[in-house]
Amino acid sequence: MARTKEFDPDAVLQQAMELFWEKGYEATSMADLVERLGIARASVYATFGGKRELYLKAYDRYVENGIDIIGLLSQPGPALPAVRALVERYAEEAAQDTRHRGCLVVNTAVELAPHDRTLARRVEANWDMIETALASALTRARAQDELGADKDPRALARFLLTMMQGLRVIGKSSDDPVRLRDAAAQALSVLS
Repeated sequence: MARTKEFDPDAVLQQAMELFWEKGYEATSMADLVERLGIARASVYATFGGKRELYLKAYDRYVENGIDIIGLLSQPGPALPAVRALVERYAEEAAQDTRHRGCLVVNTAVELAPHDRTLARRVEANWDMIETALASALTRARAQDELGADKDPRALARFLLTMMQGLRVIGKSSDDPVRLRDAAAQALSVLS
């Protein structure tokens, strides 16, 4: 007869995500996981697989719980205010990141994607989704005469995506919120 789990796998996954987000993959040992999660090493393996499998699940959890970018950018009405709000939100979240955790997607891109094809594909999928949502909103903005006809929505989307991810990197290591807010304001000026 199978034993009933004495822990909530969903809560444990959330705690694992937080730990990986704080320390990174390589700096998080199995001992760190066991201590933080409050479950035995065997339970980690039996429930989630190894450390890598747990990281993949934690990464997916982070992405699923992130900003509803598609919902934000696809609302009816003017599109440009939604794009501006998204960029400003990225800047504010980075400016308020007092724990200097950054973004788990960006952290994964820097730490693991160069040598882990599975995670590289997941990072690319996330960035493709953001870029596509931005390009769609900017195309709509151009069609609604909010954005000049000479502006290339796809190129602007790529620029904003790159800048927004850069905000996350700077926010991870800087205590200067003005730097982040000024950068976002300058990036948004290209939409005028």
